Amino acid sequence: MSQPITVNARTYRMPAAPTIVICVDGCEQEYINQAIQAGKAPFLAELAESGTVLTGDCVVPSFTNPNNLSIVTGAPPSVHGICGNFFFDEETRTEVLMNDPKYLRAPTLLAGMARAGKRVAVVTAKDKLRALLGHGLQGICFSAEKADQVTLEENGIENIIERVGMPVPSVYSAELSQFVFAAGLSLLRKERPDLMYLSTTDYVQHKHAPGTREANEFYAMMDHYFAGYHAEGAVLAITADHGMNAKTDSVGRPNIVYLQDRLDSQFGMQSTRVILPITDPYVAHHGALGSYATVYLNDNQASPSVAGFLASIPGVEAVLTREQACRRFELPADRIGDLVVLGERLTVLGSAAGKHDLSGLTVPLRSHGGVSEQKVPLLFNRKLSGVDSARRLRNFDAFDLALNHLA
Repeated sequence: MSQPITVNARTYRMPAAPTIVICVDGCEQEYINQAIQAGKAPFLAELAESGTVLTGDCVVPSFTNPNNLSIVTGAPPSVHGICGNFFFDEETRTEVLMNDPKYLRAPTLLAGMARAGKRVAVVTAKDKLRALLGHGLQGICFSAEKADQVTLEENGIENIIERVGMPVPSVYSAELSQFVFAAGLSLLRKERPDLMYLSTTDYVQHKHAPGTREANEFYAMMDHYFAGYHAEGAVLAITADHGMNAKTDSVGRPNIVYLQDRLDSQFGMQSTRVILPITDPYVAHHGALGSYATVYLNDNQASPSVAGFLASIPGVEAVLTREQACRRFELPADRIGDLVVLGERLTVLGSAAGKHDLSGLTVPLRSHGGVSEQKVPLLFNRKLSGVDSARRLRNFDAFDLALNHLA
């Protein structure tokens, strides 16, 4: 067997069989429970006996980019640098998307395995992640969103639309994730990658609560593909980038705290800048509203009074200084604000009311970002061994557990 490799201070054995790590975006554990109870997920139901069922913590902020990058680097944001989908670049004084590989500060295991001579494939639902996940990777890497633009030179594969037999789905659809799984099965059968990473979209989870018909059908679809990968002899590790919660009052109205409006009213215009790291190009299903925000202060001496004011607002769970947030959540200090604000389980945080388009919220708001969405599944289709029962498990342990701890 090939020698192990070390990436970001973690050592990994080479895959002994095709190994697939799957990040189910927005997979609150109750979705799986309800789908199993409804008889829609027989493969997942069997894992308690035939495989391993664990729970881990995701990265906070519980958003897509920080967690996907933590999973593929095996490290927290303090190491890889991606601490949101969106951040305030203090060097350029601009608010920017964090989907450019130039913001990545650590190598990925995917690229490391490819350099070690292993066949590696990555399929992601949205194209916003493709460049980050594929940074330094010599292998297959493409998104379902732009599957019709895939080329051998750019993506390591071609004609994927014809192979999968599906048209390019809408970015706001369950079919976007289904395309990821169908492409993964095609790759497994034909290219037989040693290591594969599949990442979905949380459109369904934003729209539909656990146990609803739409949610159960979505998990039935995934269960079908999981069983297919298993039948092909693959090792499976299934986790999530974050959970998902309703963010409404008792009659379904959004519970929103508009932080910038509150701060402007209390401390004056231009005294603070609120940044919402959930922001990305796809906001129709959540309105750029999540349960985590950062606040930049023009006067650092005002920090205690601003923090005290924010903490007094109903719906705010906690207000942390930069140092406290970095220590508690392992974040890069130069890429977050002077204060970090967490919303309670049923509350989301906005900036100014006029900056949020809620017209796309055709169902009661569901979102994520805070500690209330931190618990995620860690599921395997094999028995694991040698895992310390006292160890705090994280979603970014998925590759370590799959490669190093099989019975």
